[in-house]
Amino acid sequence: MHQPKVVIYTKFGCGFCYRAKRLLDDKGVSYTEHDITMGGPKRDEMMAKAPMARTVPQIFIGDTHVGGSDDLAALERAGKLDAMLASA
Repeated sequence: MHQPKVVIYTKFGCGFCYRAKRLLDDKGVSYTEHDITMGGPKRDEMMAKAPMARTVPQIFIGDTHVGGSDDLAALERAGKLDAMLASA
């Protein structure tokens, strides 16, 4: 089994972004980070993938939009994050 691709959209100086990345780092999860501080095509990409998203971080595991830092932490507390990360 391989880990699904994890993508996180962040902004410089964002404490919630730091917290989400720290949780992923602590779990040994590799992820692709897109800094959208200055907007640009990656911000447009995020908005296309999650049209209602107005804050960062926005986290995607595979094709699933997890949401933000609090949503990621809630999955971890509920014991569901590891299963999501393990699924192909």
